[in-house]
Amino acid sequence: MTPADLSRTVLRAVRHAVERGELSAAVPERIVVERPRPGGRGDYATNAALQLAGAAKRPPREIARMLADELTREPGITQVEITGPGFLNITLDGDQCQGQSLVREIRAAGTRYGHAPRPTGQIVQLHFRRDLRAAVWCDALRRILRSQGALVRHTCEQELPAEWAALGLRIDAHGTPPAPGLALTQPVPAPEPTTDLGPDATRWALLHAAAHDRPRLTDDLLVQHEDNPLFRVRYAHARTHALTRNAADLGFTADPGPVTAITAVPTATAVPTATANRQAPLANRQAPLAGQAPLANLQATLADHPRVLAQAAHHRAPDRLTRHLIAVADAFLDLQPAVLPQGDEKPEAAHRARLALAEAAGTVLAGGLSLLGIDAPEHL
Repeated sequence: MTPADLSRTVLRAVRHAVERGELSAAVPERIVVERPRPGGRGDYATNAALQLAGAAKRPPREIARMLADELTREPGITQVEITGPGFLNITLDGDQCQGQSLVREIRAAGTRYGHAPRPTGQIVQLHFRRDLRAAVWCDALRRILRSQGALVRHTCEQELPAEWAALGLRIDAHGTPPAPGLALTQPVPAPEPTTDLGPDATRWALLHAAAHDRPRLTDDLLVQHEDNPLFRVRYAHARTHALTRNAADLGFTADPGPVTAITAVPTATAVPTATANRQAPLANRQAPLAGQAPLANLQATLADHPRVLAQAAHHRAPDRLTRHLIAVADAFLDLQPAVLPQGDEKPEAAHRARLALAEAAGTVLAGGLSLLGIDAPEHL
């Protein structure tokens, strides 16, 4: 069960309670489920009961108990706990079919995985002073907000310089906005770049730092090294396509299925952890630790993608997406040595399933980079 599946399941439980007359409230269009906060329980949490309490005029914990009883009867859910004022903490069945469902959902949605299925009716105007970082920031926000179903108008106090078009920047209008008191979107400005970094590296530098931090535009962004997070993300994306090509040479293709634990144990010279692996050239990364850890880590980061997009839109923070893409890339790079058969090993169902998971990671990386306005090449 993916987060999207779980969200629909909780929404269905609410609808059933309303139809039975147990709950008097309008059924919301969407229920948000997310990973528990630090110290939380279960696999996912939702504040659906708190969301409904006001309209239903009932205590949140009472609504939470009603929803918990309904949810525990759903296949794929093993436990529902109520914490705090009425949060539902949901533990899923650990069956491998969860991973299959996630991969199939990503394959079906493509680079639109995590996007809202339809317009939400939300109308947003992003207005900024003529500053390069503010322009790039608002351009990325425009893309992210539209991915979440919002209608976005994108304006600046002055006309943009013609040379900014090379960064893919455009606006709907310039001048004083008709809405009085419209707040400016104004992250901390960037220093003047010391070199011509090109559009992709420039956009990444201006988006990777949080809005209150001053970004760094230096030559480091052009270096193909693991210390460069933009290179790491784009390299991981390119590697997913390389794995697909290599698998075709070996006579097999991706097929979502049970992703079994990795049984190969690293040699004594292997560097097993993600942090240590990043100290060696990416092309020479060693096999991951045996067991489910690399698989579960990648599945968890991919499953978290819709929540990250929603939070980036809600908080007007495209830097959240950049950090998430780094996490996806690192999780994939830990797994990728185990995707293809090694030595005389023959391709098996596990290899096809891992390849499908790797391709799903590539899809998420490509979709995320596109929302940031950054190219995702298949070859590096």
